Amino acid sequence: MLILGIESSCDDTAAAVVEDGSRVLSSVISSQDDIHELYGGIVPELASRRHIEMIIPVVERALKEAGVELSDIGAIGVTKGPGLVGSLLIGLSFAKALSYTLEIPYVGVNHLEAHPLAAFLTTGQGLDGDEAVPDFP
Repeated sequence: MLILGIESSCDDTAAAVVEDGSRVLSSVISSQDDIHELYGGIVPELASRRHIEMIIPVVERALKEAGVELSDIGAIGVTKGPGLVGSLLIGLSFAKALSYTLEIPYVGVNHLEAHPLAAFLTTGQGLDGDEAVPDFP
């Protein structure tokens, strides 16, 4: 199954396509560093507005880089928190709308819990063409 992952908990807009729960086919990140640099930190309202502008292009690019169509996606994973409320709202709203339109499930993912689980993702580009997935402790 192909899963579309969407992350918008703070100032970066990100999307990835993952195959069978562990193989990353694409990962696209749109940074907002240049926008917030002037203020010396993240401005939540500006972050939210930029997510609105970037979420569609980021998702489209992730699909293109993975070589898949939106209709190939079987589920959506989206950050549900913790994070900036406005930023989270953009990602969640987009994921819910896509889920409803495509008639596929979406799953809210805790951003902090997902960090250690990222160690189990592979790109399939190891020395022998595939990476070994580490055993879970």
